[in-house]
Amino acid sequence: MSRVIITGANKGLGRRAAQRLLADGHDVWIAARDPSRARETASELGGKHVALDVTDDASVSAAAETVADDGGLDVLVNNAGIAGARRPAAEVTAEDIRDVYEVNVFGAVRVLRAFLPLLDRSESPVVVNVSSGLGSLADAVDPHSAYFDVVNPAYCSSKAALNMLTIQYAKAFPRIRINAVDPGFTATDLNEHRGVQSVEEGTDAIVELASIARDGPTATFVDRRGPVAW
Repeated sequence: MSRVIITGANKGLGRRAAQRLLADGHDVWIAARDPSRARETASELGGKHVALDVTDDASVSAAAETVADDGGLDVLVNNAGIAGARRPAAEVTAEDIRDVYEVNVFGAVRVLRAFLPLLDRSESPVVVNVSSGLGSLADAVDPHSAYFDVVNPAYCSSKAALNMLTIQYAKAFPRIRINAVDPGFTATDLNEHRGVQSVEEGTDAIVELASIARDGPTATFVDRRGPVAW
């Protein structure tokens, strides 16, 4: 049984991943920016809850202390993310992109840094970064890709940045299994439920990578079907 924390776990992919990991016998922390939502979700699913705002250093540090006091951590799932403002590329401002990066990129950095001491003490430490196929540079320039026609500078580039961070951290911390996952186009609040996959399908790769052993893969980018091109 692993000790797991999932950011943004009060709804969507995070909630379903938590539910599945709890059903598999893992000890799961439901982390959410709103303490009441974290508490409510944990009560419904049977997990633990902790307030964690990925954009706030003090909140992240306090959450890490809470988890440390409870015994430690084996698996970190960086799931919290936002889509950002949807507007034509010519109208996208630096502030628009900064807002998305604050959650999708800097948030993941902030959380990983705070929880590194706990992961270092684990016998089988794992980090799962919830990315997107929209962060694939290969797909972005492939006319045959389903993502080729998508133009969203803030969101797409934030996930590409998260992918590179995954590689960099995997090289920096070889004892920790650090991977990125593409949930696929899943129906959640993030895309106003326009996705064509269920949250069950969208969490397949998250649950699989969160459950790997100490000899599992690292520095990979995968979806529920297998490897995704960087």
